[in-house]
Amino acid sequence: QVQLVESGGGLVQSGGSLRLSCAASGSIRTPYNMNWYRQAPGKERELVAQITGRGTTNYADSVKGRFTISRDNAKITMYLQMNNLKPEDTAVYYCNVHRPQFTIEDYEENYWGKGTLVTVSS
Repeated sequence: QVQLVESGGGLVQSGGSLRLSCAASGSIRTPYNMNWYRQAPGKERELVAQITGRGTTNYADSVKGRFTISRDNAKITMYLQMNNLKPEDTAVYYCNVHRPQFTIEDYEENYWGKGTLVTVSS
């Protein structure tokens, strides 16, 4: 079991920056991916950034060049550096840790934080 706690959200002006953190406690089997999702008002939750167990990163087209995902393996913490924020980035941001089920005898692990609100004013 893993418990995730996000922090760093708040109100920022367009063009500003924020750094989100996700602190993890507990344990999970390897390999696993760490993800940042967001959900804007009235819209579906979307994946915005991912760092895999091997350390490779993936980003949604809407945030490429502006957002950077990273992790601190020693502290089991991940971050999302958000630069040049736009009003369209306004959403609740969730951290997620996911280990898929690899075999029929295996089991999936999927954990979510409670979310942190990011509001970008124009």
